Amino acid sequence: MAGCVSSDVEGVEQGVDAVAVLVENQRAFVRFVEKKLGDRALAEDVVQEAFVRSADKVATLGDEESVIAWFYRVLKNAVVDQYRRRAAKDRKLEAFAAELEAEGGPDAELQGTVCQCVSRLSGTLKAEYAEALQRVEIDGISVKEYAAEVGITSNNAAVRVFRAREALRKQVIRCCGACAKHGCVDCTCHG
Repeated sequence: MAGCVSSDVEGVEQGVDAVAVLVENQRAFVRFVEKKLGDRALAEDVVQEAFVRSADKVATLGDEESVIAWFYRVLKNAVVDQYRRRAAKDRKLEAFAAELEAEGGPDAELQGTVCQCVSRLSGTLKAEYAEALQRVEIDGISVKEYAAEVGITSNNAAVRVFRAREALRKQVIRCCGACAKHGCVDCTCHG
């Protein structure tokens, strides 16, 4: 029984030492990850998350060198995970941009019957959202053309258009209530 208590205490002490070693090297870890990802805040988050995920394993490690080497391997895996997440996110944004492109230009008849309050409400949005809606939805240029026009990527333009649509939808529902939910295009509300 005394042997069990002794080994448990030694394991805890090693874990505490290993944690201290990791904390002492935190800046180096963040620099390492930042070089790989190119983003300081993201690097700090990745290192912090790796600390948390590794907390229970640290107690089993041996000397200082093996703790540091092991944690660099953990960080390399975390960086690979970040690249995978980025790639998945980029694929989703590209698919969304392609979907917006496939929709084509606005229907002339529908454009002529658009509720005047929607036009008025678009002016209450952030300037970049109002501009995005004007150029893509009203003027009928493609998301890709809009992106080039304002100097952003097609993916960012697609996201901006999506967010602008959502913001406008919320404004229309807030101001027009029931007619907005039922999709009327002959709005006579003045809200």
